[in-house]
Amino acid sequence: MSFMIREAITQNVIGDNASEFRDTVEDAISRGDEHLLPGLGVFLEKWWQTSSADEQEAFTQKLAEAFKN
Repeated sequence: MSFMIREAITQNVIGDNASEFRDTVEDAISRGDEHLLPGLGVFLEKWWQTSSADEQEAFTQKLAEAFKN
């Protein structure tokens, strides 16, 4: 993913509140359009960079459980 995509997505959501972020995420997931995946990836990247090690561990454990065979 190029820096330009990260910057564009960031500029589009600066100042959004928690409810707006939830709506954005739920909308992207419900649409199922693959072109929305980079935006969710930028959200994940930002979350990861600002999360504690405990939050990251809980997240990765939840992912492992969600993708269990």
